Amino acid sequence: MVHVSMTVNGRHVSAEIDPRTLLVQFLRDNLRLTGTHVGCDTSQCGACTVHVDGAAIKSCTTLAVTCNGSSVTTIEGLAQGGKLHPMQQAFQDNHGLQCGFCTPGMIMASVDLVNREGFSPDERTIRHGLEGNICRCTGYHNIVKSVAQGAREMGAAASPRAAE
Repeated sequence: MVHVSMTVNGRHVSAEIDPRTLLVQFLRDNLRLTGTHVGCDTSQCGACTVHVDGAAIKSCTTLAVTCNGSSVTTIEGLAQGGKLHPMQQAFQDNHGLQCGFCTPGMIMASVDLVNREGFSPDERTIRHGLEGNICRCTGYHNIVKSVAQGAREMGAAASPRAAE
């Protein structure tokens, strides 16, 4: 057993875990944060995407112990004060989901994409940025619309004029 300590969704957590525990297992089994899904166990589908120290990673192939001292954000940590994150709201507004299994990972990857590429990514940039996330239910049209709207709204929220 090894000791692991990190901040998850703004809350300090620590535990004694098997050194082979994957981050997705730690989040789901130890912390009961079940929004992060296990889809493929091979880092191919993106359902397990979370942010570690501000960057999107696939938690199904990341050992929890490697995140010791890190800040982790899951889909449960995006909403603030009972209000959905702009990207979550955009997915809801544009029906960017069907069964919903891939949605948490898509949203986490989309937020990371916008943080890296800016608030007005074009369709090609969005599609390329989400290549590591697979949706088995949709044709991606509404997902792309969702990401574009979410990016605009993230930009509006970040703008000083948004407060006026």
